[in-house]
Amino acid sequence: MTEDVQKHSVHTLVFRSLKRTHDMFVSDQAKSVALDDESYKVKMDVKLKADYGAVLHMPVLKEGKDRVSQLPGSIQGHQSYTQPGDDPDYLITGTHAYPSGPGVALTSDTKMHRNPSEGGVYSMALTLPPSQARQDASRTAASVADIHRHAGGAERSHPMSSSVSLLEGGGTRNSALMRKAPTMPKPQWHPPWKLFRVISGHLGWVRSIAVEPGNQWFVTGSADRTIKIWDLASGKLKLSLTGHISTVRGVAVSSRSPYLFSCGEDKQVKCWDLEYNKVIRHYHGHLSAVYDIDLHPTIDVLVTCSRDASARVWDIRTKANVHTLTGHTNTVATVRCQAAEPQIITGSHDSTIRLWDLIAGKTRATLTNHKKSVRTIVMHPRQYTFASGSADNVKQWMFPDGNFIQNLSGHNAIINTLAVNSDGVLVSGADNGTIHMWDWRTGYNFQRIHAAVQPGSLDSESGIFACMFDHSESRLITAEADKTIKVYKEDDTATEESHPINWKPEIMKRKRF
Repeated sequence: MTEDVQKHSVHTLVFRSLKRTHDMFVSDQAKSVALDDESYKVKMDVKLKADYGAVLHMPVLKEGKDRVSQLPGSIQGHQSYTQPGDDPDYLITGTHAYPSGPGVALTSDTKMHRNPSEGGVYSMALTLPPSQARQDASRTAASVADIHRHAGGAERSHPMSSSVSLLEGGGTRNSALMRKAPTMPKPQWHPPWKLFRVISGHLGWVRSIAVEPGNQWFVTGSADRTIKIWDLASGKLKLSLTGHISTVRGVAVSSRSPYLFSCGEDKQVKCWDLEYNKVIRHYHGHLSAVYDIDLHPTIDVLVTCSRDASARVWDIRTKANVHTLTGHTNTVATVRCQAAEPQIITGSHDSTIRLWDLIAGKTRATLTNHKKSVRTIVMHPRQYTFASGSADNVKQWMFPDGNFIQNLSGHNAIINTLAVNSDGVLVSGADNGTIHMWDWRTGYNFQRIHAAVQPGSLDSESGIFACMFDHSESRLITAEADKTIKVYKEDDTATEESHPINWKPEIMKRKRF
């Protein structure tokens, strides 16, 4: 072995080492693959047929017909868009679509209609003078875009670059290609919320909240390892439960039995009998801290999620681990249950949301739109929708497949908790102690609150870890880092005149990712 090494000079060995290093670092692995035009065209053709094949044969929409009929007569009568020598892509039986209007008679001339050719669409756009295009920008844009959208398959697969160059000559590039963005609908007016009560008693960060079904009391779990039960009306302490040996991260009160469930960073999941105020069951299985807990509304099932990147489904009575829901690649921070499919929703620090099939114990859908850790999920009490909170955005989704609805941007902090009531008030609480109030339907941020920390606490101790509406939805309870519980309520004296909506019908900034 020594002889083999001595055969090579030091210069050769250094050169080889340099070559290895060069080969390792010279290739740019992050560089995206160049787009192949032909494969992209094939892909778009396949996608077009797969997604819109069922409606490609349909005539132009009524709205499009009306807009086309408003064009000048010289354009409507332009001969180049019905070239007699070409074979039609397909035929439409019925009322003639270009131009058209209500009550056009079905005659031998209008019975058979052929679509405009590719050249006809562009020549039709170019015949419009630039000055008139600027005057009638919105009308022209709609008509040309509609014609292009409802033309044959050849026009649909045509690359956009050629249409840009063609339309630039006529001065109608912006008007013809830019579809008018939708404007934000006016949000519903909500009265502002104000601080009503501050409850002290915990000796550590308050991490979790649950309100009992009768709306008489509520439960909090804290970093001081205790669970405290408070009277909702007066805010007075009713009971303290000790048993956890680390931070209590989640609490849930059953509506089907006199049980309270809790989980914590000590890996334990406990069932408390509130008639005896003691632990009657332990659910063993998680390998790390348990971060959240939720009860199924209609069956005796408990779901927990943990830092071990899994969620577990437990039979409440037998303590059996029915399912271990694996698939997340990082801490699962939040879990929610509902009676309808999907029955379990989880959010994780791997920045994904998973919708689970409870019967099979498998993932139904994975939502990857978030760029940062998903720490909280809330379901709308009346609609079949839910929202998720992360450091990048609050996002709204539609069940059952998790279709994206809209982004709620503006709460620029790590969002730890969300709550929503039947009136469409969405609350987001963040690590920096700020609370934002949103109108659920429009995503309008109508109020921002930053309550002062408890005297004696540091200003940095103003994080909000949990928030929840009581069952009357007239009070909002928050659990905070200054060891207090704050209760907010609506300002009864506020009116829409005294607190108008500072709303501007600006263009919506809804990102589709």
